[in-house]
Amino acid sequence: MGKPYVIGIDIGGQSTKMGVVDARGNIIIQTSFDARDIITLKGYMDELEKSITHIINVPAVGGKEKIKGIGIGAPNGNYYKGTIESAPNLKWTKDKQGNPEVVYLKKMVEKIFGFPVVVTNDANAAAQGEMIYGAAKGMRNFIEITLGTGVGSGIVIDGKIVYGHDGFAGELGHTTSVRRTGRQCNCGKIGCLETYASAIGVARTARELLEMEPERTSLLRNLPADDITSKDVAQAAAKGDELSIEVFNYTGRLLGEAFADFVAFSAPEAIVLFGGLAQAGDLIFKPTVQAMEDNLLSIWKGKVKVLHSELPGSEAAILGSAALAWEL
Repeated sequence: MGKPYVIGIDIGGQSTKMGVVDARGNIIIQTSFDARDIITLKGYMDELEKSITHIINVPAVGGKEKIKGIGIGAPNGNYYKGTIESAPNLKWTKDKQGNPEVVYLKKMVEKIFGFPVVVTNDANAAAQGEMIYGAAKGMRNFIEITLGTGVGSGIVIDGKIVYGHDGFAGELGHTTSVRRTGRQCNCGKIGCLETYASAIGVARTARELLEMEPERTSLLRNLPADDITSKDVAQAAAKGDELSIEVFNYTGRLLGEAFADFVAFSAPEAIVLFGGLAQAGDLIFKPTVQAMEDNLLSIWKGKVKVLHSELPGSEAAILGSAALAWEL
């Protein structure tokens, strides 16, 4: 009998989530720990080892002999090297001077537990999960776009994740075909798609419109400008607030224009939207699809679907990371 379970781990800037998953995508047990105050690699690895050991040894799982492998999705995770490299939001990956260091995560976890480990970035993990468990099941060519704090992407061509020669391919959120001037991005570039089409970008667009048109009424004026979030904008738009609807139309237009460019280089069957901003539904989908169709070459018009992810929100990151481990 084969080993019936894998472990999926999602490493984020604030917390690390993990779960034991069976081949049908059922999570047998899951747990998490807060990593915000962990500042050393040893401190993080000690907490990770403790948490993994716990979920492996619960009676429902039955110990190490039932585990096939571990899949880990992490910021700046490198699939080829099994490393985390230059991750600005993970305190425990930095030296005493605050400079990012290379963390050889795959080797470290394999040494502790003795079974195979695969590491990649979180958007690639989401794409793998979508292909096995979600909206892209059965598809061999699609793009997963994660709309959260930033804009991430996982590109699948002929049933395989595109990693590039160095393991970091697929940073579509940092393309600037839409705006070559404009907002400063945390990556150091100007005008990245992420600065407009992320949750942070939506909130920033709303604040800019409120400032530019001080006489214009809006439900958002009931909130302190610096505290406005994309969720606030979505809630106001759902109530018919015209300024908030304009924010989503603007965001969707930029996103759709970018999607038309993405289609031109990989001809996907679908683009799947995942993450908090995708929860805005038609507010973001309608202007995005319209702008994409308006800018597609005629050979692709009406052929590329824009779909909502079918990965369950609270468990998606675990399932996506676990999906990697079934390939080991």
